[in-house]
Amino acid sequence: MLVIGRKKNEALIINGDIEIIVAEISGERVRLVINAPKDVVVLRRELHEAGELNLLASKQAETATLQDLAAAITRKIL
Repeated sequence: MLVIGRKKNEALIINGDIEIIVAEISGERVRLVINAPKDVVVLRRELHEAGELNLLASKQAETATLQDLAAAITRKIL
């Protein structure tokens, strides 16, 4: 992990094509401007984690549904 201090209007460059600028500092809140190529997905952590949880839940539901379907088909065959 890298920890870097920045002041208002200072920036970071990541991988040569992603720029993060400190736009505003107000108390404990910081506003950032992120300039990145359109193919780079930029999400707040809580949205990323929610998406991961949704994906996991959908996979578990899909597995349970397939198992129920297999059991129903087995019952009808036997």
